[in-house]
Amino acid sequence: MKTKLLKNLGCNIQKLRTSKNITQEELAELISSDRSYIGAIEQGRKSPSIYCLYSIAVALKVKLSQIVDFDI
Repeated sequence: MKTKLLKNLGCNIQKLRTSKNITQEELAELISSDRSYIGAIEQGRKSPSIYCLYSIAVALKVKLSQIVDFDI
């Protein structure tokens, strides 16, 4: 279940990021992280903190609820 949750979360982040025409590198810079961490989140290999998710939401100019809005 955790794996599916992380993959869904990562997929949402990737969709939101690409819809804004933002690269992983650009997003990483906006949240003071690195591209490999963003890639790992989007692939469901990392579990980001709530603060990281909030930072991503702010960087993408979306509500935090949009990032976590998916079926389990």
